[in-house]
Amino acid sequence: MNILEYAKGVEKLVDPVEVGKVHYMQTKLKHLPVFLQRKIITSAAKKASKMPFVVEPYCSFLFYEITEPERMQQFLPEGFVPAKTAVFEGGPEKYYGIVTMFRVHSSVFWGARTEFYLVAENSKTGLLSWIICDYISDTISYDEKHGLKSPDAHGAVMTTTCEGDFVCEMSAGEDKYVRCEMNLEGTKMRALNSRLWIEGNTSIAYGRLAGEADGDLFSLTFFPEEMKRALDVPLDKVRVADVLCGTGKLGGVLERAVSFPYAQHMLSDSPGQKTYYGSEAKLRAAVERVDFKKIKSLG
Repeated sequence: MNILEYAKGVEKLVDPVEVGKVHYMQTKLKHLPVFLQRKIITSAAKKASKMPFVVEPYCSFLFYEITEPERMQQFLPEGFVPAKTAVFEGGPEKYYGIVTMFRVHSSVFWGARTEFYLVAENSKTGLLSWIICDYISDTISYDEKHGLKSPDAHGAVMTTTCEGDFVCEMSAGEDKYVRCEMNLEGTKMRALNSRLWIEGNTSIAYGRLAGEADGDLFSLTFFPEEMKRALDVPLDKVRVADVLCGTGKLGGVLERAVSFPYAQHMLSDSPGQKTYYGSEAKLRAAVERVDFKKIKSLG
């Protein structure tokens, strides 16, 4: 299987009508106690362990250098420690807090989402990991701590213009918001640090603000080429970068801006499912073995 075939296979698993049905069901299920919601989702995930997950073009990232990494630990789940990383291949390694802004369509939700990450290392596996410390969205979502969540970023804006602008305005209240404007015209593609972007996306967990203490670890399954290169956006092209979230008190300083000018096609572990690859070679082998006919819908 090649990248194009994989992209087509992932897209075919996403049925907009079925996604709409899941959104309707969430309005009913959200009234159940969280432990019952977990039971329902976990049961469904056993039958559909992978979920198609398409990140639409111009998914963008703001990297904030954290100069006091000892303050990061309080937000990390058990078994993780702060870790330095480079953003681009050959770049300097630093401690980072990251803001990700993207639109996504999957088999269970469709909309805009902003996530707040810290970079850490899994003490058990040694894998560099993305730790989701908080998030806001204009569509439904799910995590272990909150269960099935309703949208909390009403009236969100995430779009691009014909003049090369990327714009994000999302707010879940006065203490949690993202406002970003940057111009991508003339920006250049650059090779990314594979440990952060490839290894890290096979080891994702929820931090203490967004999930339970054990982190609810999961992986994405994708062709490594999806994370090989991206636009290196000069900071003088970032007109607005106003971010506040639970980890904002760490006082990070904006250091890098990155944007992907193409869609990224992935399969995400369904809630409660944990896939371990351990290397880029094993990840690639797993992608090439995917049989889309055997993947059932979580919805």
